[in-house]
Amino acid sequence: MKSSEIRTRFLQFFARQGHTVVPSSPLVPANDPTLLFTNSGMVQFKEVFLGKEQRAYTRATSSQRSVRAGGKHNDLENVGYTARHHTFFEMLGNFSFGDYFKREAIHYAWQFLTTELALPANRLWVTVYHDDEEAAEIWLKEIGVDPARLTRIATADNFWQMGDTGPCGPCSEIFFDHGG
Repeated sequence: MKSSEIRTRFLQFFARQGHTVVPSSPLVPANDPTLLFTNSGMVQFKEVFLGKEQRAYTRATSSQRSVRAGGKHNDLENVGYTARHHTFFEMLGNFSFGDYFKREAIHYAWQFLTTELALPANRLWVTVYHDDEEAAEIWLKEIGVDPARLTRIATADNFWQMGDTGPCGPCSEIFFDHGG
């Protein structure tokens, strides 16, 4: 499957779930002096997350062009760490502005990967922040992930934040096992 098909199917899937498809914001943020480059899909929603702006929608989805450099968590040193750590990439994202939270996000992610893309569930591994019992319980009891394929991570790699202050929280990620 080509990346263009994955992108289209992602945006269409979330549009069917009531998300507004929002175009990628500029690679160089127009009104954000804190960033040299857009480094994630949430950048265009920073003012919404901070409560300074409201949108006409409560759910959004996008395919954001991003550069791995700049911002609080400058991870330029991670370029080339794996075959998937690029300098320039696109980030597919779905966002809720007070409409849904962790449970629905986890269910949407799992449904997209296992139903929409038909990835085999037994090749998917899940991470949660080490003390995020709520996410672990959703993965194990509601989704039915094998406990052997759930990893708790206690580092900043599994905790999202925009900066030293402001919106932040534990992450949960899904990885595909490519084999040996």
